[in-house]
Amino acid sequence: MKLLVTGGAGFIGSAFIRFLLRLTEFRGRILNVDKLTYAANLDNLKGVSDHPRYRFIQADINQTSLIEKLLEEEEIDAIVHFAAETHVDRSIASAEPFLEANVRGTMSLLEAVRKNPHVHFHHISTDEVYGSLGESGHFTELSPYRPNSPYSATKAASDHLVRAYAHTYNLSTTLSHCSNNYGPGQFPEKFIPLMITNCLLQKPLPIYGRGANVRDWLYVEDHAEAIWTILKKGKKGQTYDIGGNCELANRDLLQCLIEIVSSELNVEPDRFFNLVRYVTDRPGHDFRYAIDSAKMKRELGWEPRWTLDRGLKKTVQWYLKKAPSPLKSLSV
Repeated sequence: MKLLVTGGAGFIGSAFIRFLLRLTEFRGRILNVDKLTYAANLDNLKGVSDHPRYRFIQADINQTSLIEKLLEEEEIDAIVHFAAETHVDRSIASAEPFLEANVRGTMSLLEAVRKNPHVHFHHISTDEVYGSLGESGHFTELSPYRPNSPYSATKAASDHLVRAYAHTYNLSTTLSHCSNNYGPGQFPEKFIPLMITNCLLQKPLPIYGRGANVRDWLYVEDHAEAIWTILKKGKKGQTYDIGGNCELANRDLLQCLIEIVSSELNVEPDRFFNLVRYVTDRPGHDFRYAIDSAKMKRELGWEPRWTLDRGLKKTVQWYLKKAPSPLKSLSV
């Protein structure tokens, strides 16, 4: 299989590329197309950048003619579309970049596939398109769309474009919604890497509202394996929801992180607990997300392998290893 991966220098895309290139059963080639915006990091691909079956091209996915040319010249079998603007706070401050990347970018790729209909298109989406849950219940593939932020609205729009193009032009597509990803290499604007980084910098640990908002956490390697499973076994036109079975309120997650960081540095947890600051809540903040991955398990045989404790520990250890030496002096 010859894959074109969009956004492959980002957190999840790079994890997917690394996962495939060390997987014995994957004998294909990967073409990574990434614009290299602020959250992209080619260091995440250092271990595979010289791999004989990997190639990187810096380009904007809105260059439809270039994508068409690559599909033809590289004899691409499938596109795996990660490229997106994803940070809710940034979308609240300015929605335009999200419209450009998430909606127009997806349409650009679909236009390229429309002219190359033998290419399968897998679209990576988010559980946030479903809106917010109360104290109980789970999102499923049949949940109605109720996006509540500019970010989730643009992802919902891109989902609808994928379905519309598949129906109108008879394209081969699959679509997946994932819960909150975490793991090594994530850009430190997201909750988990931000809290770890601020602990090391002895900076305040800001948490929205009362910290009661609940998220389902998915280790990024589990997500990579799930996507590969869909590419191998998924049915054309189907949607699959990918969750981590790890629900936790933000304040409880922060407590777990503090305990792991303090243990790894051999310092008292109070050093970090004293940095916690409850701040004004985000506008329109969704209360709870939770995904039911039963379809993934029932039809494709996939379920997450990583527990939250194991995943968080590996993530913290990665950030500690990457931290400049002055930060590590906390343990002295």
